[in-house]
Amino acid sequence: MKFDLEYLEKLANIVYENDLSEITLKDEKQAVSFKREKTQQTAVSMVAPTAITSQVISAPVQKPAEQKKPAEQHKGTPIKSPMVGTFYSSPSPDDAPFVKVGDNIGAGQVVCIIEAMKLMNEIEAEASGKVTEICVKNGDSVEFGQVLMYVE
Repeated sequence: MKFDLEYLEKLANIVYENDLSEITLKDEKQAVSFKREKTQQTAVSMVAPTAITSQVISAPVQKPAEQKKPAEQHKGTPIKSPMVGTFYSSPSPDDAPFVKVGDNIGAGQVVCIIEAMKLMNEIEAEASGKVTEICVKNGDSVEFGQVLMYVE
């Protein structure tokens, strides 16, 4: 039984990119099964229905080269989201934002609001300094630990 290596690599990337744990393809003559393990390895099992033996290939899963980006360098201290929720830059849609890029802020100053489960949580700066970058937009969903802005 012979499989096209390029085709198998594409299937492995589909498993990785879509965070799938398993994918199986079958036809009358052959079957291919990819199982993703916790170690970021993909096991490829190739079986011919009439064959007595099967062959298992295990290879590390890597992101496609075009997705690799150099780490961006940010200046300053990150202010991170302490929870999952929705980012709001101002207390209400008609009000000015709490902070803008270039503003000087003090430790303990409210810099934004994260709405979580219908509760509005004021997020305070942990350090004083100048806001050098705001990484999210008003109304964006944010994750726990996601950088909201940088203060230098």
